[in-house]
This record gives sequence, C-alpha cells and structure tokens, in this order.
Amino acid sequence: MNKKLKIAVIGVSKEGIGNAHSKAILENDNTELVTICEIVPEFREYAEKTYGVPCVENYKDILQDENIEAVVVATNDQSHCQIVCDLLRNKKHVLCEKPMSLKLSECEEMMKVAKETGMSFMVGQLCRFTPGFVKAKELFDAGEIGDLFFIESEYAHDYSCMNQPFQAWRRGNDRPGLLGGGCHAVDLIRWFAGNPVEAFGYSNHKMLPDWETDDCSIGIMKFENDVIGKIFCSTGCQREYTMRTVIYGTKGTIITDNHSTHITLFKKEINGEENSYGTPSRNIRIEIPVAIASHNVPAEIEIFSKGILENKGVAITGFEGAATVAVCTAILDACRTGQPQKI
Repeated sequence: MNKKLKIAVIGVSKEGIGNAHSKAILENDNTELVTICEIVPEFREYAEKTYGVPCVENYKDILQDENIEAVVVATNDQSHCQIVCDLLRNKKHVLCEKPMSLKLSECEEMMKVAKETGMSFMVGQLCRFTPGFVKAKELFDAGEIGDLFFIESEYAHDYSCMNQPFQAWRRGNDRPGLLGGGCHAVDLIRWFAGNPVEAFGYSNHKMLPDWETDDCSIGIMKFENDVIGKIFCSTGCQREYTMRTVIYGTKGTIITDNHSTHITLFKKEINGEENSYGTPSRNIRIEIPVAIASHNVPAEIEIFSKGILENKGVAITGFEGAATVAVCTAILDACRTGQPQKI
C-alpha cells in the first residue's frame, strides 16, 4: 500500500471551503483525513457526523499530535499568521487558504518561519487549478496568442447574503473585498503576466452600506515589457458569481470564465492564413470545451499531497502568496491616497 499523507483541517462549515477540503482529502488516494478542528459547535457536530473523524475545538490540540503530518488552514483571514506559524514550528506541512494574510508583515513572518523550519508551505490560490484558467495558461505558454499586451480579470460576487454571526469577519474594515476575494483576480493576472511594477486604483461603497469597507474596486497595473493589466472587484454586484478573464496577445485573444463550459480563442491566423472560410480569421470563434470546477479543491489537494509525498515541493509558495498580497495592498493604497504605488 502506498503511503498516505495524514492531514487535519482547521475551519469547516456546511458549505465553506474547509468542508470542500475535508471531502477532497477523504476522496484522494494519497491522503487520509485524521482530524477536524472547528470552534462553532454546530459545525463541529456536523463534521463529526459527515466525515467520521475526531473533531476538536482548539487548533492547539493538534500541534503535538505526531500522527498528523499536514494541515489545511481554512479559518478566517485574520487568523492565518498565528495558526500557520504555530503549525510550521510543530513540524506540520501547511496548505493555507487565500489570501495568505491581510498584512504584508504577516506574510513575511510566515515565509521566515517556513524557511527556518524547512516545512512545506503552500498558499491556496484556487484559480490556478480551475480547468478553464489552466487551459488558457497552456495556450498562452504555447505561444498561441503571441506576446501579451493587456490582461483583465474580474471578481464579481454578491456578498449581501453573508450576514450570519460566523461570517462577521468578512465585514470589518480590516478585510477589504479586493484583498479577500479579489485576490483571486490579482493572482490570475500575476500568473500570466508576472509581477507588476506599479499600480493605481479607484473604489466606492454603494452596494453594501452596512459593511465597513468599499465594495467595488478597480485596479490598474503596469508591468515590465510594456504590458498593462486591470482587475475589477465587486462584492455587492447583482449578477451570478464570475471570474471572467481576458488575455490579449499580438496574435490572438483568450476569453475564459470559471463557470463556462468552454474557453473562447480568437487568432490572427488559422492554419497560417489571415482569412479562413471567406472571413477574417480573427473574427472566427474557436470554442474549446473545459470542465466546470470553479473551486477545484480536489486538484489542489492532489498537487499539495504529491508535492510532499514525492519531495518535489509545493506548487504555490509563500512568496507567490505574498506577492499577490503585495499587489492588492498597493491597489488599496492607491485607492486611499489617489497616488500611483510602486510595488
């Protein structure tokens, strides 16, 4: 029998991301779900009945458990740093949900502790596992649309229904939507275009008046090689959840979305010809089927566990997570000050 990575999950609910992680760990051939930690009694009872593993209230109860090799941290964003550092210092590999932290100083602390302990530390930027985005990246890397000149991504998600007491951590002024959910769009842009060197932004607050932070933000980024990027983040918009992303290149364009059954490719030339079937090639839609897996946690768990079991390292390092936080922070600083921010 192949060795299985023994994993605990901190933070679950009936529909939350920790719940998705628990299910994915149970279903993966490389992993074993050992323990779940949850502070809300109702969710702790639900987890015990659903997954059939011991559940504890305090994450410190799992620090000294030598049977646990790795831990998924799916708690509120504000708590990530302390929990992650404690786990790393107690020789646990860690997969921490995005955003890595709400503060760059805490990102630096987590990276420092990971380096000192030598433990694997991965940040859960889930969009890098969404089938449509993965296929778009394959086409982009293969040169199908030539050199990048502009990329835009959006995070449009209505948070108005998130009004339960256990969701209050989302609504404080320390957790702006652009850094919380919008980091998905920022990370996607970084995945394709690399790290921007400057950012600017605007924001307003019209949709969620009872929340303490702006609910709509626009970020403009400048990259090396004369590339421009843009993100749109709304946490109160009236539409279905989407992370529509468009990648513009000198030889074509890719349009993709986390909830679409296909990605759309436009090319300047098809089979070397600028005119195909009596029409300009650039006007012909090429639709490539993809699976829908907006939050592809099973793929994330597969890659995380294999990276550790095969001693190959993790896919999305602490530096990657921190770089995304740095860009989000720069956009938010620009929104506040009205001045472009160097990154």
